[in-house]
Amino acid sequence: QVQLVESGGGLVQAGGSLRLSCVASGRTFSRSAMGWFRQAPGKEREFVAVISWNSWSGGITYYADSVKGRFTISRDNAKNTVYLQMNSLNPEDTAVYYCAARTIATFASSPDEYGYWGQGTQVTVSS
Repeated sequence: QVQLVESGGGLVQAGGSLRLSCVASGRTFSRSAMGWFRQAPGKEREFVAVISWNSWSGGITYYADSVKGRFTISRDNAKNTVYLQMNSLNPEDTAVYYCAARTIATFASSPDEYGYWGQGTQVTVSS
């Protein structure tokens, strides 16, 4: 059974940082694209960041404009884990953050393109 388990969420003041982790089990995603999405109350789930896989660079990253320059996605294939380092957080970043995985290497920004999802971790940024 495939599982994605997020951790690292919490309450932080504006300007602070958090690091989210997503550990995959049940299959390896070392050659799959893995992404982070978030959903705020009353809003649709939105794309945050994705890291793909390729044989020459290991992965290409892509970010939503709203987090570019503040968030960094990375992966440790030996641990079947993907991370999201979030810096300079602001109240607009408050949401439940979800880890997601595709079965192929190329990245995508639509939630419909991801077949595996974690249960989510709450991030709350106070002003």
